[in-house]
Amino acid sequence: MTTIPTTEDTPPPTPDQPVTPPSRQPWFGAFLLRLHFYAGILVGPFILVAALSGALYAATPQLEQAVYAHELHAPVSDTTLPLADQIEAAQAVVGDEGALVAVRPAPNDGDTTRVMFTAEGLGESESRAIFVDPATAEVRGDLTAYGTSGVLPLRTWIDQFHRNLHLGDFGRLYSELAASWLGVVVLAGGAMWVIRIRRVRAKKDLLRPNNKARGYRRLFSWHASTGIWLLVGALFLSATGITWSQYAGQNVSDLRAAFNLGTPSISTDLGQPVPAVADEHAGHGTATASTAVIAPATFDAVLAVAQTVNVNTGLVEIRPPSAAGQAWVVQEIQRSFPTEVDSVAVDGSTLQVTDRVDFADFNLAAKLTRWGIDTHMGTMFGLANQLVLLATALGLAAMVSWGYLMWWKRRPTRGGAKMGRPAPAGALARAPWWGVLAVTAGALVVGLFFPLVGISLLVFIVVDALLSLRAPRSTPS
Repeated sequence: MTTIPTTEDTPPPTPDQPVTPPSRQPWFGAFLLRLHFYAGILVGPFILVAALSGALYAATPQLEQAVYAHELHAPVSDTTLPLADQIEAAQAVVGDEGALVAVRPAPNDGDTTRVMFTAEGLGESESRAIFVDPATAEVRGDLTAYGTSGVLPLRTWIDQFHRNLHLGDFGRLYSELAASWLGVVVLAGGAMWVIRIRRVRAKKDLLRPNNKARGYRRLFSWHASTGIWLLVGALFLSATGITWSQYAGQNVSDLRAAFNLGTPSISTDLGQPVPAVADEHAGHGTATASTAVIAPATFDAVLAVAQTVNVNTGLVEIRPPSAAGQAWVVQEIQRSFPTEVDSVAVDGSTLQVTDRVDFADFNLAAKLTRWGIDTHMGTMFGLANQLVLLATALGLAAMVSWGYLMWWKRRPTRGGAKMGRPAPAGALARAPWWGVLAVTAGALVVGLFFPLVGISLLVFIVVDALLSLRAPRSTPS
C-alpha cells in the first residue's frame, strides 16, 4: 500500500528542440497498486477474522487434548477387551436413542475407543460419541464429534467460526471472500514488490524491516518485507481454503470430475461395483444405520479381515452397512504423514472382501488435494505444521493491521481526523486498449470460476473508471 513511482522528471525542451508529446505513463503498476489498496481496505476485515480464527484453530489439537483428557484417554493396561464388549457397554448408555453408525478402536495404549451413534438434534456430519476404556469397558465420556477428523465440541466451535462465523451458508460467503481475495491481494502485492525492488537502491529494506525509518516509511518496510516472506504460505492458504468455499469450491469439484481427477471412493454395493467420487471435506455424516440388527462381534471379525488386506494403522473407522445389500467398510483415518487412508469393503455375512481402495493408487490431483487439506488443517506434519500455520496466520493479521495504519498515516493532518488518501485513480484510463481488454477479460474468466471475486472485481473496474473520469484534468500553463 505505497505509491509506486511511474514517471521520471524530464527537463523542459530548449528553443532548438521540437516539442514532443509526452510518452504514455506506465499503467500496470498503478493499476496493481489501486487494486491492492481497495482490496485490502474492503476485504481486509474478512481476511483479519479468517487469519485470527485460523491461528486459534491451529492450536486446537493441544487444547482438545487438555480439555477432553478424561474422555480421550484411559489408564494404560496390558489387556484389551474385544470390540464387542466395548460396543455393548456404549449401547447400554445410549439404549434406543440412537443407531450405531461407526466404531473407532483405541489407536494407542492409553487411548479410548469411540463408539458412534446417531442422535436427535445433531447437525450435518455430527455423531454422538461414547468413549470407552478398552481394558475395562468403562464409559468415560459422551460427546458430540464432528467430521472424519472426529473433532470435539470446543474444536468444532472454533472450526465453524473460522468457516462461517456460525451463520450457516450465508456466513460461508465471508470465508469465500477472504480466501479468494487473499490470493488476489497477495499476487498484486508480490508483483508490486518485484517492480519496486528493481528500482530502489536500498533493496535490503524490502527484505527485512527498516527500524531506523519512522512513521509511514517504517510501516511500509514492515508491510513489504514481511509480505514477501509470507507470500507462498498465504497463496497456499488461499488455494486450499477455496476448496471449502460454497461457489468456487463447487467449481473446483466440477472441474476435477470433468477431467476424471476425483478421489476414488469405496463401493459398498454387494452387487456390481459402481465407481464413485468422494468428497475429501465431508465427514462420515449422520449416517443412517441398517434396520437389521448389527452383531457387535462382527466389528472384530470385519476389522481382522481388513488388517489382512491393506489396513495397517491404528487410526481406523469401522462402519456397518447403512442399508440392506451393503458391505461393511473399514477406513484408515490417519491424516498425518505418511498419509494412511486405505479402505476395504467386507461382506458381513461371508467375511469376503468385495472392494478395496489404496491411497497409493490415487491420481496425483487426488493426492495433492488430500495433502493440501490436511496441511491446511495442521495435521499433516504435526507440531511443525501447526507452528508454520500459526506464524503465517498471525503474519497475515499483522499485514492487514499495518495496511490500515499506513492508510491512516496518509490522512490529511489539517481539518481534523480524516480517512487516509486512496491510491491514485485513472490507471485504466491511461492503459492501451489491449490492457483494458486484458484486465476485463481476466475479470470475466476469474468471475466464472470465482464468482464473488469476479463480481467484486468488475465493480472495482467500473468504479475506478468513473472516479478517473471525475478527476480534475491538469491544464498546460
